Amino acid sequence: MTRIRIFIVLFVAIGLGGTFAFATYRYIQRRPVREVSLPTTPVVVASADLALGTELRRDDLRVIAWPADAVPAGSFTDVQDVIGRGLVQAVAEDETVLPAKLAPVGAGAGLPPIIPEGKRAVSVRVNDVIGVAGYVLPGTHVDVLATVSPTNDQTTMTSKVVLTNVLAIASGTRIEQDAEQHKPIAVSVVTLLVDPSEAERLTLASTEGKIQLALRNPLDKTAPPTPGIQPAVLLGYARPVRAAAPRTVAAAAPAPPSPPTVEIIRGDKRVQEVVRQE
Repeated sequence: MTRIRIFIVLFVAIGLGGTFAFATYRYIQRRPVREVSLPTTPVVVASADLALGTELRRDDLRVIAWPADAVPAGSFTDVQDVIGRGLVQAVAEDETVLPAKLAPVGAGAGLPPIIPEGKRAVSVRVNDVIGVAGYVLPGTHVDVLATVSPTNDQTTMTSKVVLTNVLAIASGTRIEQDAEQHKPIAVSVVTLLVDPSEAERLTLASTEGKIQLALRNPLDKTAPPTPGIQPAVLLGYARPVRAAAPRTVAAAAPAPPSPPTVEIIRGDKRVQEVVRQE
C-alpha cells in the first residue's frame, strides 16, 4: 500500500511539473519581442579579395550598415566615390575601403600609382631558382647577386651582392615570343622597387651577366659589405682579396731655416760669409 502511495505522489509531481513548464513556455512565447535598433551609417566595403593595383568596379564593392558610433575615419558612403580608382594596397573581403588604400583621383590603376616619388620599378626575368622557388612575392625583400666577368677570361668571373634590401612590388608571368621558333612562351617576371642609380646597376647586371635573388627577412635591415668571390677563391686555389687598410703618409719635416749670410766684395770677388751668433 505504501508503494502505491509513492507512485501516486510521483505521478502527481510529474504532472504538475509538466503543466507548469508548458504554461511557462506558452507565456514566454506570447510575450512581444522587443527589438533594439542601433543607429547605423552606410559604409563601402570590398565584396571580394582585391589585389594591389586593381581598378575598382561596381562588382568589387558593396555597401553595408555600420554602427554609427564605430565608423572608420575616412570611410566612403557611396560606391560612386571610389569606382575607377586603383588600389595601392591589397584589400580583403568585407574590409572597409579607405582613402589611404586608393591611388589619387586620375592617377589610374595598375603599377604606376604605387611607385613612390624618386623610385623606379624595374622588372627582371626569373625562373624557379632565381626567384627562390616562387617565394619572391609582392611585399617581400631580396638581395640581388650578380655573377659577371669584367673580361672574357673565366678566371675573372666574380659573384657579388650588388643591391641589398630591395622591395618586390609585383611578380607574375607574361607571354613573350620565342626568338628561334617564334612561338609564345611564358616567362616569370619579378618587379623590384629601386632608385635610378640602383636601376642602372640592376640593368647592367642582368644584361652583362647572371643575377640571383636572395630572399631575406623583412625585419633584417643590415647590409654587411662583401668583397665578392671568384672561382679560384671558391675552390681554395687563392686567398680572398681583402681591401688594404688606408695608409697614412707622414708629413715631411720642414727644412731648417738657412743661416743669415753677408756678402763681402773684395776687388772683383764676391764672397758669402755666414754670420755666426755667439
